[in-house]
Amino acid sequence: MSGGLVALLDDIAALARIAAASVDDIAAGAGRAGIKAAGVVIDDAAVTPQYVSGADPSRELPMIKKIFWGSLRNKLLIILPALLLVSAFIPWAIPFILMLGGTYLCYEGAEKVWHKLRGHHEAEKAPAVDKGPEAESKVIKGAITTDFILSCEIMVISMNEVASDSLLSRALILVVVAIAITVLVYGAVGLIVKMDDIGLHLTTKDSAGSKRFGELLVKGMPAVLAAITFIGTIAMLWVGGHIMLQGAYDLGWHGPYDLVHVLEHPFVGIPVVGSFLAWLVNTLCSAVIGVIWGSLVMAVLHPLLKMLPFGKKDGEHEEGAVRAAIAGYRPNKSDADSAP
Repeated sequence: MSGGLVALLDDIAALARIAAASVDDIAAGAGRAGIKAAGVVIDDAAVTPQYVSGADPSRELPMIKKIFWGSLRNKLLIILPALLLVSAFIPWAIPFILMLGGTYLCYEGAEKVWHKLRGHHEAEKAPAVDKGPEAESKVIKGAITTDFILSCEIMVISMNEVASDSLLSRALILVVVAIAITVLVYGAVGLIVKMDDIGLHLTTKDSAGSKRFGELLVKGMPAVLAAITFIGTIAMLWVGGHIMLQGAYDLGWHGPYDLVHVLEHPFVGIPVVGSFLAWLVNTLCSAVIGVIWGSLVMAVLHPLLKMLPFGKKDGEHEEGAVRAAIAGYRPNKSDADSAP
């Protein structure tokens, strides 16, 4: 009996080691996938606060909570099953889906760059959430729909990083990525939108240090939001450009990819910092490719948008028009106009 017990314990220990290795593999895969999707994650965190702009402070976190759950449903119930089916039955389509997402990233990043260079400013948005629960629901629905676009990009990029794993591993890794990224994004968004309230609360404290820190938080929020938007734009161009660079290589056009590696080569042998400098060259080249490809897409897409019923109006941010077309509403227009 004791021999059987020892054998059973050995089997349990072996299963535990296998399970631990599987967990490590899933964690490593999720880490690789999450890093590759960083550009879209930053953009998601930069975009979402605009949807609660102007809301009553008591409604900000409840709105973000609803958008959070909508985002998680998008990823786990719609996007994940669809990607698993694609990867199982038509895996050859994944590079094309990835390049489509890369094109969108390049377009959005280039649009932001040109918008900034031209010195245009978005018109003031009426805070629709002040107009009643119907308008608030419409804003939340639009935010969830926009999140669907960004979530598709995140999940496709993540899927591509673990495409060689088994179907079960891919599913588990993507579940981890979906939950972790959604918690990260909307945790950060909640902190961002409440930062000024935290600052105002600190200014009421007796401590001079608390007051100064509170004032710093309130005054610094515009700079924080601007920095997130800037970093998100650069990250989108880098990730989108690299996707297009790798996609072109996989489809047989090796010239751009080989040129980037030629530019990297002189830096590889430099002690200590060589790898970083080579990575920096690759990143800069990818971002430049992102700007070029995104600008070409803009040149084709903008005239088409102006011809469509939901196309942008004069002076409206082009990105808003694209998202309005996809989401089915125009963020820059007061949603209250359609509310009863």
